[in-house]
Amino acid sequence: MGLQKVFGKKRFVARWDRVHARNSRRLYKGIVRLRGVYIKMGQVLSIMGTFLPAAFVKELEALQDQVPAQPWRKISRSVRASLGKDPEEAFASIEHTPVAAASLGQVHAALTHDGRKVAVKILYPNVKTIIRIDLRVIRWAMRVYRWFVPLGQMDRFLDQLRDMLDRETNLEHEARCIERMAKNFEGDPDVLFPEVVHAMSTHDVLTMSFMEGVKISDRAAMDGLGLSMDAVATKLVRMFYKQLFYDRFFHADPHPGNFFVQRGPEGQPRIVVLDLGSASEVRDNLVDGMLTVLSGYMTRDGSKLLAGIETMGFVAEDGDRDLLERTIRMYFEKLLNLNIEDLSKVDPELLDPGLKKREMRQLMRQFQYPLGWFYVERAAIMMFALSAQLAPQLNTVQVGLPYVLDFIAKNPMPTKAKAARPRRDSEEPAAAG
Repeated sequence: MGLQKVFGKKRFVARWDRVHARNSRRLYKGIVRLRGVYIKMGQVLSIMGTFLPAAFVKELEALQDQVPAQPWRKISRSVRASLGKDPEEAFASIEHTPVAAASLGQVHAALTHDGRKVAVKILYPNVKTIIRIDLRVIRWAMRVYRWFVPLGQMDRFLDQLRDMLDRETNLEHEARCIERMAKNFEGDPDVLFPEVVHAMSTHDVLTMSFMEGVKISDRAAMDGLGLSMDAVATKLVRMFYKQLFYDRFFHADPHPGNFFVQRGPEGQPRIVVLDLGSASEVRDNLVDGMLTVLSGYMTRDGSKLLAGIETMGFVAEDGDRDLLERTIRMYFEKLLNLNIEDLSKVDPELLDPGLKKREMRQLMRQFQYPLGWFYVERAAIMMFALSAQLAPQLNTVQVGLPYVLDFIAKNPMPTKAKAARPRRDSEEPAAAG
């Protein structure tokens, strides 16, 4: 406040804008240089518009699908090694400039010999070695982090991150995930998925039908199609709730680069879903606990929140239930009294529980990291941040929960979901069918 008085508010704000612009550019360059896992982290940061300065969000958006591409000569060698043919022989034609480039690979437009336009996703050379080194560094950093934040079982977090990246670097697995999720939405004409071309797909190359559409975060393009951002965000949130609570198989990497939008025949939005390599099954105890938590929020019942958190597996075996209940009730009261009309204007300090450092360390010891939570937590943060970016005034709980509960009431749960056994973190989701 002192500097603001000296220089004036306008000059003070302009100065900080320049600082944020410079630092965000430095962060972007550092992430691109490191690549691999760090780009995945940058993608999450790129949609945290409620909590980060606008300059960071704008700069990091390029990490969603505009990472500097690998040279064609390297990509061509990868295709040759995987398909056993040069790209120009495998396809009638293939563009050397990618249509999208991201953390683990890039996508090139091509034509098959029978005239179909396809998108060819190709993993970067040596990407698995890069990931292995990145995870080793992050695991070391987490050991240091635990000195300050004594959250139990942080190794479980890293194991789940490694599992997700293993699955994302297996494009045969992604092909199975695409077909499984497409089957889950086969009754909804407003949710679209690419069709896998199996004859031209391997562990390191995935060939799919080329999907048209505008990027979901491109507001100008959406306006050009005459689509309501509220309608797009509502459709996206309801898709996510159905995946999570009904199908129990969900998109675990829902950043804006993975969704296109088309205008449907009656002017409604159609969502094109891409990049399903990280798609994951959700454990039954997590679903049951989340439903209980959401029910507690909607009915203003703090005891349900605690019951839901216990069901999900957050409470350590020797955790102090009384301390947890007191803290949750205090935090819940703050949340209920918060007037959230626009998520982009929420002050994070208003959600501060007001605990001292010693109290916070004591509280953290009562928690553990549940099996399978990494995938759900990451996806939920990204999905609801994206929703807030598209339609800040949309209440995602009121839009999503009644919809999915009504859907469940009208549609018997699939047999597989009813009888699903808990999945080990190292297991990948089962193939559809």
